[in-house]
Amino acid sequence: MAAALLGELAAAGRISFDRGNIYVLDHRPPADALQHLILDRLVGEPQHTATRTWLSYLAAIAHDEVARRLWQVGKVEPQRQRRLLRTVTVHVPTDMNVAAWSWARLSTKLRQYEELDAFDLALAGICVSCRLDQFILDGAPYAVGAHLRRLLAAAPQPMRELFADLDTAIGHAVLSHRT
Repeated sequence: MAAALLGELAAAGRISFDRGNIYVLDHRPPADALQHLILDRLVGEPQHTATRTWLSYLAAIAHDEVARRLWQVGKVEPQRQRRLLRTVTVHVPTDMNVAAWSWARLSTKLRQYEELDAFDLALAGICVSCRLDQFILDGAPYAVGAHLRRLLAAAPQPMRELFADLDTAIGHAVLSHRT
């Protein structure tokens, strides 16, 4: 989710990525409150430019902030559920068709060998980094996966930088969890 939040700001032309760092291109506040919050923090902490630092920081707050944003626009409804020895809040989609739309749209575009816009390309790259591409490509011929890899390899350099930093952050999180 942290990479997706940074990707939103990049797609809006507010930030860019280069050699493991984030650069703010446009300080004007976005209309979206969560994007505004994150951009304010990026601007307010100019000494911290490492993408991995921001991925780590945003990973700690992303779930709650995205859940709040989705709840505020009526896309999810919080529900308390008992899990083992504790009670947790899960956010259930109010409309499963809306919830599945991005996944279905991306899967269809890839299976039809279409080009992807910046948003879908970022979504696809994040899915690959998180190993969720297996669900998007489930049952698709091998050539569809090859098409996805070609699209990601041809992505703009700042987007490839974000994917590389996300891969590193995920690898670090997995390895640190094991030790």
